Amino acid sequence: MKAEKQHIVIKGSGAISPLGHDAQSIAQSYSSGKPAFKTIVHQGKPTPVAALPPEAEAQLQLLLQSNPNYKHLDRSVLMAVYAAQQAAEQAGWLQQSTIDHDLGVNIGSSRGATGLLEQHYTNFQQEKLSSGASPTTTLGNLSSWVAHAVNAGGAQISHSITCSTALMAVANAAAWLKAGMAKRFLAGGTEAPLTDFTIAQMKAVGIYSKLYDQPFPCQPYATAKQNTFVLGEGAAVFALELVHESELSPGTIVVESIGVGFEPIQSKTGISAEGLNFQQSMRHALQQLPDPNAAIDAVITHTPGTAAGDAAELHAIQAVFGADLPAVITNKHLLGHTLGASGALSIQFALYLLQLTEKLKQYSFPYPTMAIVASPAGSVKRVMVNAAGFGGNSSSIILSVI
Repeated sequence: MKAEKQHIVIKGSGAISPLGHDAQSIAQSYSSGKPAFKTIVHQGKPTPVAALPPEAEAQLQLLLQSNPNYKHLDRSVLMAVYAAQQAAEQAGWLQQSTIDHDLGVNIGSSRGATGLLEQHYTNFQQEKLSSGASPTTTLGNLSSWVAHAVNAGGAQISHSITCSTALMAVANAAAWLKAGMAKRFLAGGTEAPLTDFTIAQMKAVGIYSKLYDQPFPCQPYATAKQNTFVLGEGAAVFALELVHESELSPGTIVVESIGVGFEPIQSKTGISAEGLNFQQSMRHALQQLPDPNAAIDAVITHTPGTAAGDAAELHAIQAVFGADLPAVITNKHLLGHTLGASGALSIQFALYLLQLTEKLKQYSFPYPTMAIVASPAGSVKRVMVNAAGFGGNSSSIILSVI
């Protein structure tokens, strides 16, 4: 007898970002279209960033006070714990005392504990380095402290694949589930890059936005040829499980396919004008769909507001979809680029779109954009999420609602 088909299902999700601290507050931000940027002074110059709003910051501080050990952890770890607890609780997996050895964790970050690392290095220069410097700045903190917070006893994986990190965490979790090496998985990404050194690094690349005096300092797809990259912070985590097709109910969101791409780097940022890595990852994801004629209603793009990168990705979308272009949308004009967490926050945006019960309202941008950009014509049933990172890598995930 033919085995029943199984699907990777998103049983729960959690997020904290410049747009809010839970699904409801973030949905309200998306509905309003209000950007989450503020201006700080960095190296004597006004600099736009996207930080957690006061309500979200208050929630993070409550978490910090809930466990005396948390005061030693980096902000990136705290945001991962916050989002993971949300996801586990929504999925019904939040264990209070019993360790769940069938629950794995894969949390990624591009930069990791950059805030603590800068602090400890300052202490080192002053010959005041503490014994906690090494254990609190390792990348493994991300998954191990999440595991402690939800009593997960399965695999605990932390990784960095630059800005593709979060999508690859979901891909890895799916592989473990399909291989039968875990029954449940928490996967996502987190980033706390609003530090002096990290902002300085992005400025040194020459991509940081100078539009600090405008409501939308980050402008993906803009027709003006200028870089408008803005750093943001946040985390999102998803509870994933392999479920038999007969057990699916209406409204269930599934991970239909996962594609990866790569191209030999020709520059520090590693992307060609044709976006060859994006072309490969999108085609790879599309080839795995059970229905080769399945329509993609929207593509949530990586597009961090860099002139060359944005144009390359849009070129790739045109090359892959031809005349049958889906809607092309983003959330970075609202919350900036959160590096290793960006793919996870794009998935969270996809969940918002897929869970809308009515036709998506006109999705427009308050600045001139390239002609390819469009809004979905009707309700959204299938979404592709793109991400790419330094080094030439990219990934694409397709989500759909039953």
